[in-house]
Order: sequence, then C-alpha cells, then structure tokens
Amino acid sequence: MRKLTLICLLFLTAALNTRAQSPYAPTADNLAARKKFQELKFGLFIHWGIYSILGDGEWVMHERKIPYNNYKRLADFFNPQAFDAKEWVAFAKKAGMKYITITSRHHDGFSMFGTKMSPYNIVDATPYHKDPLMELAKECQKEGIELHFYYSLLDWGRPDYAFGSPIVNGKPVKGDWDSYIKFMKDQLTELITKYPAVKGIWFDGHWERKDVNWHYDEIYGLIHKLNPAILVGNNHHETPIDGEDFQMFEKDLPGANTTGFAPNQTIGNLPLETCETINNSWGFNINDRNFKTSKQIIHYLVNAAGRDANFLLNIGPMPNGKIQSEFTDTLAIVGNWIQKNGESVYNTRGNAIPPQPWGVATVNGKTMYAHVTTAPKEPYVFIPQLKEKVNKVVLLSSGAALKFKQQPEGVFIYTNGVAIDPVDMIIKLTVN
Repeated sequence: MRKLTLICLLFLTAALNTRAQSPYAPTADNLAARKKFQELKFGLFIHWGIYSILGDGEWVMHERKIPYNNYKRLADFFNPQAFDAKEWVAFAKKAGMKYITITSRHHDGFSMFGTKMSPYNIVDATPYHKDPLMELAKECQKEGIELHFYYSLLDWGRPDYAFGSPIVNGKPVKGDWDSYIKFMKDQLTELITKYPAVKGIWFDGHWERKDVNWHYDEIYGLIHKLNPAILVGNNHHETPIDGEDFQMFEKDLPGANTTGFAPNQTIGNLPLETCETINNSWGFNINDRNFKTSKQIIHYLVNAAGRDANFLLNIGPMPNGKIQSEFTDTLAIVGNWIQKNGESVYNTRGNAIPPQPWGVATVNGKTMYAHVTTAPKEPYVFIPQLKEKVNKVVLLSSGAALKFKQQPEGVFIYTNGVAIDPVDMIIKLTVN
C-alpha cells in the first residue's frame, strides 16, 4: 500500500507541475515593445568575429575543416583597433536603420563580449582586451537605436555541446547537455543584465539539432523574467513556438521559401522580420563582390514592409573593425532615399492588399502608400479591395495630384504623362 500511495503522489505532483506551466502571456511592456518593433522597419545585421581574419565568411572553421584548437589561435591576433562604436551607429542612422542586431557569439563559440562564463572571449583571449559590444550598447542607448543580440545555440567546439554527437532521449550522447544549457543561461543573463539598450535576443542554430531538448521553456522564461519587454526570436525555420515574440525569415520574404530552409513554416500573428545579406556572405568575405545595388535594397525594404515585415540587412565588417566602403557608399544612397520617402515605410503596416504585379502597399492610419516598383503595362495602377472612400491621390515625390476613379472592385490611378520612377514611384492615397 505504501508503494502504491507513493506512486499516486508522484503522479499527482507531476500533474500539478504540468498544470502550473501555463502558456506564455506577454506583458504590457512586451506588447508595447512588439508594436514599436513593427514600426522600426529597417535594421542593421552585423556578423563579426575572429573568423573575419580569414576573410572567408563566418562558417570558415566548419567549411575548411579547421581543427578547433587550431582555429582558436585566431584570437591571439584579433586586434580590431579601428573599431569605433560611434562610427557604426552613425553609419546605421545615416542609412535610415532604427535598430542593430549583432553577433554576441556565433557557431565557432567565440564570445564577442566580456563574459565571465568562458575565457574564450574578446576581452580575455585577444590582445584587444576591450568589450566592443559594451561600447556599442552605450552608443545605441545614447543615439536612440535599439540593440538586439544574435546568440548561437550551436557550438562547434565546446565539449559539453559535443558537436556531431548522436542524440538519445533529447541529449547528446557524448556531451554534458545540462552543463551547456546552464552555460547559455548564464551568458544570456550577462547580456540582458549588463548591457544597456538591449531589446531583443536573436537565436540561431536550432536546425543543427532538431531532436534535442533545447529547454526553451526555461531559456525563454529566464529572458522574460530578467526583462519582460525583451523580444525573443528564433531562426529555427519553423512556425513560432510558445515564448517567442517575433517571427523571422532567413533570406526570404514572409511566405516564400526560395532557400528551401523552411518548407513547413507558416506565418503566425507575431511581428515579422526578414534578413538578407548585402552581398552573398554574412561574415567578412574578401572575395565576395556580389554587392546588391541601392535599388535592390530599397526594393527588398519596401517588399518586406508591404508584407508587414521588418528588413534586417546584414554586413560583415573587416577584422580591423572598419566597414568597407562598398557598404557605406551603397547604404548612403539608401539613406538619402529613406530621408525623402521614410513616411511610406516607418510606422506603417502591410498586407492591406496582396502584393500586386506593380508592387506593394503600406498603410499608416488613413493614408495608403502604393510602392510601384515595376512599371505597369496599362496606363494606370489598379489597387484592389479598397472600399473606403478615397479623397486624394498624389505623388509622394512632388505632391502632384493624380487622376483616379473609384469603382466597387477597387481604385484606378491613371499614370498617363507621369514619369515612372525607376526605383519606386510612390503614390499617396488619403481615405476617409
């Protein structure tokens, strides 16, 4: 009887514990942070680490099969004396970007901040002996730029992660999974409690171990306990799970799967973000000259906004800490465009109408902006599904009035005699 009673008590305790774990309910501060995040629209993604020295992207250790102990020697001569947090933040602001997401730790396991949880970090393991992320955090706070930290779940070198180990019962056979989970929690605690201006955590690497127990309930719970307003996102290429605050799409617009990364990902109700590289590399690649033009970047930005998503554009700074001129020159052009046309992007929402052959539309209150990025074949732009009465239609660039006709099926805006902007002709509609 005692044995039976004990078993019953254990089952009851388990049931009570399960019942106690209620679904994630975002706080009012978190919901406000989500709303603000949706209004920012344009962010700067930065992949920077000791891999930059080799000039072959952030996967160079893995791709070249460099032994971990040999790769670690890169830290001995990583000394980015030209890094200037003020220059980086000023560069982002000039480009029209409202937030920065930067790699705090990538798959190589090297921490780009002054962590106490491992000596393998930029302060203790390099001759630089400074914490660039602290300088960046302080400058972001000063200049009103939101800061998000990219954080890798995957680690190619730590023994407790045991990269390549088979997974049994949710854990790597050869590693110490509990130790690794604790290590991540401790580092995340440092990032959230020590660094000012941090507003988000951008996880990556889940896809390396889809059948492991990542303890997301504990990790997400810890983050929201430390700061309920922080936004949590995970680049797992799947539909968001409980505890996440925004949904991301890697190198694809929401709903697309040209990369093949996310065959089963559906769009949820969370704020959306798409990320893309300015060339074909995330980390610094000295041979990658496939630079996107300012027109391509603007089109990506407005296409993301029209689908109700932010656009996070990545650069890979050089190992000395400088941002290469090809990036600064192109994004200066983008910044000039945004300075003139920012009202059609910032603070807007998308998906008011589906994407059209001519482009997309964004909306802010009683104003709609039609972004005509492809010249229409007909002498008009047709906006479907617009039932509200349209009062006024003008070109955003000049304020010149355009003729239009509103029908039950939508609005016809006539473009006879109008010079079509080769980058983006923005038509501003005011409705009741």
